[in-house]
Order: sequence, then structure tokens, then C-alpha cells
Amino acid sequence: MQQIAVGRLRLAFSLAARNLFRQRRRALLALAIISGGVITFLLAGGFIHWLLGNMREATIHSQLGHAQIIRPGYFREGLGDPYRYLLPPGTSAVEALSLRGLRTVSPRLAFNGLLSSGDTTVSFMGEGIDPVRETAIMRSIRIVRGRNLQVADEQAAIIGAGLAANVGVEPGDRIVLLATGASGGLGAVELEVAGLFATTAKAYDDAALRVPIEVARKLMGVDGATSWVVLLEDTDGTASAVASLRAGLAAESFEVIPWHDLADFYNKTVELFTRQVGVVRLLIAFIVVLSISNTLSMAVFERTSEIGTVMALGTRRRGVLAMFITEGALLGVLGGVLGVTLGSLLALVISYVGIPMPPPPGMDIGFTGRISVSPALALDAFVLAFLTTLLASVMPALRASRMNIVDALRHQR
Repeated sequence: MQQIAVGRLRLAFSLAARNLFRQRRRALLALAIISGGVITFLLAGGFIHWLLGNMREATIHSQLGHAQIIRPGYFREGLGDPYRYLLPPGTSAVEALSLRGLRTVSPRLAFNGLLSSGDTTVSFMGEGIDPVRETAIMRSIRIVRGRNLQVADEQAAIIGAGLAANVGVEPGDRIVLLATGASGGLGAVELEVAGLFATTAKAYDDAALRVPIEVARKLMGVDGATSWVVLLEDTDGTASAVASLRAGLAAESFEVIPWHDLADFYNKTVELFTRQVGVVRLLIAFIVVLSISNTLSMAVFERTSEIGTVMALGTRRRGVLAMFITEGALLGVLGGVLGVTLGSLLALVISYVGIPMPPPPGMDIGFTGRISVSPALALDAFVLAFLTTLLASVMPALRASRMNIVDALRHQR
């Protein structure tokens, strides 16, 4: 029974292929329309996929890490009084868990105050960091002038390029930081500007600076950290790592927050681009449905006599319906495979050449774009081609199956 069904299916596709390519020009035009839509969708979606992937890694490797561990309620209530939410200075509680895929865990101490240089004084957002442990996390931070913080630095700072421009300082200049310490008194420290940095967020660069964490602790009069930043070997392991951290750390003492809960700008960008890809998908589907439906309708009109003959020989109406739907399905398969193949090759060529892009909003430097065609995106493009072509074949197939046999046989006689 199964062999009979397979044989019938094979015969149906064989007949559909013959019927399609009897009119080669029409079939090739239909394939060009389908594959062109698939290529357009792959290139647009692949560019957005690459852009979001780079943005995700830049967000992780410049500020957030893959997860942050804080005292419960710190982000909700602790920004006004951070000293009530300090973590221990060491990160042994995390390291003792032997977390799979853990690359590093780094303590940070957030603080703010006033930066003075000469007659200029501006406010800043500061972070005390461990220069060694932050090396991997700060991969996407670009040092535009000077150098990064080093282990031997005891009286040095790196400053956001925008903040440095506002103050008018360069690497090698001296600055003074003023901040209110945990005891309520005013603390001050004089530092040398080691370098200027830039990230993907210009607003952050306009207000941020970083110092060795021991300098920050001395300035604030504390001996702890406001957060522990966890960096993993692979971003895909974030969910399992967060689950392990939450299971291994006491919930009343530690709160574990994954990076995507803190990346508000990234999340909104993903939502925006997802809607844009959805609009592109709808437009391509609309064009394919109209074009293929018109192509198959012309085929039905030209084969009216043939349809009447087939029905007169005993083929049922559902058989005629299945014949034309099979032709549409075959067009979808061939067009989808051709489009995915050509689109993937074109994406490789374009990525090799590169796409020069201007600075996006919030940044001051451009970049070279690429197109990343993931297996999921390729499958999405193929399914789009197949389903839209199948949908486009329904109306012509219904029209063919509902023909009157006598009228069909008399057509053009």
C-alpha cells in the first residue's frame, strides 16, 4: 500500500514537472519571481541578523557581561543609596560553583561625582574595575587615544571620549575626582588620564570613566562591590548559566540578572528590526502570490481543452485540483531551493567585499556591514517561497477543477 502511494506521488510530480516546463518561458519567469523574492528576503534578513548579532556581542563585551550578580533590589532602590547593597569584595561565591563555560567574573563598584580639570567641572558616572578580569569583558571598548588600564596603575583612569572632549583633557593630563563617600564626607583623588575610550553607546561615552577598583573603594570609603559581572565562553549558554547561578546562590543575598534584562536599547532595536523583517516578508509574499497566481491562471486558460479531455477520460475534479496544486508546490520547492542557494552565495560575496555604513544614531564612527545567513533564516525563506506559491496555486486550481466538461472540450474550436 505504501509503495502504491509513493508511486502515485512520484507520478504526480513527474506530470507536474512536464506540464510546467512545456511553457519554459513562463516557468522560468515564475522561478525568477520566486527566487528573486527569496534572495531579497535573505539579504535583508541576513544583514539585520548580522547587525543584531554584532550589537548583542558589543553590548555584552563593553558594559553588561552575560549576567550580573547584585544584592536584591539594588537596581530598583539602591541607586540612591548604593552602600546598603554592597557585595563582598571577592567573587569566591561564584567561583566555588564551578560554573560550566565561565570565562571570568569581575567585581565592579559604581559611583558618581564631579570631575575637575583646570577651571572646568562636570558630573560623571564612574566604575571601579579590576583591570585584569575586565580585559575579556571590555573587548568591544575601543581605546581611541592613550592606553587601557593596567595592573600597575594605582592613580590612573580611562575616560569616555565624549566626557574628555567636554572637559578638554588628553592622555597624560591630570584630573581630580570629587565624590560623596559612604560616611557622608566629601572625598577627592587626583588621577592621570591613561586613555580615552569609545563604545557603541555615545551617551555612555559622554559621561563615563573607569578607574581601578581599589581607587574607587578608597575614594568612596568602602570595601566591597556593587555588582559582579559574569562573562561566559558562549552567549548561547546564558540561560543555563543564570539558572545554575540562581540555584547555587542564596536568593535572599544575591540576585542574578541576565544581560538581556538590562539591555533596554538592544531589546527595542530587536523589536523594531523584527517588525521591519515582518513587513518585508509580507510584501514579498504579496508579490509572489499575485505573480504566481497570474502565471497559473494563464496556464489554466491555455490548457482548457486539455483539462476537458482529462476530465472526459475519467479524472475526477479533485484529481484536476491536485494536479495544479502539485504544479504550484513544485514551483515553490524549485524557486525556494534556487533562491536560498543563490542568496547564500550572494551573501558570501557581499560579505567578502563589505558594506560601508555611516555611523548609526548614538555613535560617531561608521562600520563595515556583513550579511549572515543562518540556517533558521534560510529555512524561513524556503518556507516563505513554498507556502506563498502553494497559496497562489489554490484559486487557479479551483477554477480548473470546476470547469464544465462540455464547455472545456469546445474551447477554441
